[in-house]
Amino acid sequence: MKEKKLRSQEWYGRKGKDGFIYRSWMKNQGLPHHLFEGKKPVIGICNTYSELTPCNAHFRELAEAVKRGVWEAGGFPLEFPVMSLGECSIKPTAMLFRNLASMDVEESIRANPMDGVILLCGCDKTTPSLVMGAASVNLPTMVVSGGPMLAGWFKGKKIGTSDVWRFAEQYKKGELSEEDFVAAEAAMSRSRGHCAPMGTASSMAAMVEALGLALPDNATIPAADSRRKVLAHMAGMRIVEMVREDLKMTDILTRKAFENAIMVNAAIGGSTNFILHLLAIAGRIGVELDIEDFDKFSTNIPLIANIQPSGEHFVEDLFYAGGMPAVMKEIESILHTDQITVNGKTIGDNITNAECYNRELIGTMEKPFKPESGIAVLKGNLCPQGAVLKPSAATPSLLKHRGRAVVFEDIDDYKKRVDDPDLDVTPESVLVMKNVGPKGYPGMPEVGNMALPAKILAQGISDMVRISDGRMSGTGFGTVVLHVSPESAVGGNLALVENGDWITLDVPNRTLTLEVSEEELENRRASFKPLDLGYDRGYVNLFIQNVTQAHEGVDFDFLKGASGPEVKRDSH
Repeated sequence: MKEKKLRSQEWYGRKGKDGFIYRSWMKNQGLPHHLFEGKKPVIGICNTYSELTPCNAHFRELAEAVKRGVWEAGGFPLEFPVMSLGECSIKPTAMLFRNLASMDVEESIRANPMDGVILLCGCDKTTPSLVMGAASVNLPTMVVSGGPMLAGWFKGKKIGTSDVWRFAEQYKKGELSEEDFVAAEAAMSRSRGHCAPMGTASSMAAMVEALGLALPDNATIPAADSRRKVLAHMAGMRIVEMVREDLKMTDILTRKAFENAIMVNAAIGGSTNFILHLLAIAGRIGVELDIEDFDKFSTNIPLIANIQPSGEHFVEDLFYAGGMPAVMKEIESILHTDQITVNGKTIGDNITNAECYNRELIGTMEKPFKPESGIAVLKGNLCPQGAVLKPSAATPSLLKHRGRAVVFEDIDDYKKRVDDPDLDVTPESVLVMKNVGPKGYPGMPEVGNMALPAKILAQGISDMVRISDGRMSGTGFGTVVLHVSPESAVGGNLALVENGDWITLDVPNRTLTLEVSEEELENRRASFKPLDLGYDRGYVNLFIQNVTQAHEGVDFDFLKGASGPEVKRDSH
């Protein structure tokens, strides 16, 4: 059978002037002519390395490991940078720029001479943005994650990002000194890698492994472990084979692959941000996925992995206990095990010999760590198009609750009044924050798990029902209703809530109800005025004008679907 012509030869295989130009300037890097003759697949290494993204600051080394694998397998590696999103530094929120980074990735891959792609990603938004962008092009593609950092140690106890919220409350109450607060800050982030708990970054790494876009163990090998570089090397070798097999993203990202990812996310107590990102990826690859699928396919799946914030331990510990293959082995009976993955094997093949080495870390369906996990999708007049809650991170006694609303009109109003001793709030109240959704902030920040009022903390209360159209860090916890859709900025009913309104949360029955008559809501709606956000130019204005709501993935409406790898015009 005649070997398929490599895509890169549309550039490097040209005769005359165009071929001269495409090859000659590349040769200034010391590359010999035979690399351009079409026998070696060109592998693009899409790198989100940045010193402003500390989770990804070790990616230069990972890229070198990938290159060694590519060379060994007979490929031609070429590294290129794309926009990097540092969750802990970017203002107003990294989520505002996820779609921009995805566009950078998509256009960089399509416009350049590559036959396959390795995506180097780690920090929260770098994984979905790279996968979204690559899905829109649909070349043979594999993900290599950066890995979790080692758990921190503070005063003889393991700590991680989830402890930030606890430390902040202790500091606020005067239980933690300034000196100890700074010491904890240094102790927590003690190695390379992304957050140590099952936050959004590790949830995204688990997502790509469950989808079949990464090699087994990609999600859990610590960043500081030499085996992370070995995995990168093996990925470099395998991507060359994928090009020769023409194994593309559409072959892997089927509807069943997305269902697998939802089930795995439930078993690990993964981030609620997972919903937004998986919906966006599905939209790019052309798979129909609905917000209610996240409830449907995670129902009756208990918490298998005992990892913070839903459990007690860290992702590093999960790796030593058997990693994602061992977790997936425990739910094998409900997974679509026939789904193909990037190594050419099925999910079933990859977990056949998986073992659990620590039952304190990895439970079973019969003896899980918590009976309920996954994502609860709520509906009701306060969220006609949906809202979400993470039961495994909530207080069980608050999952059915009725209370009066304490309303904050926006984040500035919240910061101004939350610790006011005269704030009319009790432990039974429901905290409501408006205008932190996709358009309203803009960018949908991680402020949904708002800190409790000082007067409530002083009573020894650690959780209250909180509702917003914003997001929550994957490392966060509490009885927090998020992603209310439609958001308040576009006139959703959340915008109409007033202080003192009764709100009923009923997670077992999946409802969220504002106890206000439709007639009264219509009266309030007549006087609703959207906020003037003050953006009339540039990317942020583009975002506000084109971003979809939370139940649609917060992607741009004009990016749904794929454009493929074809470039219709030459450059000279």
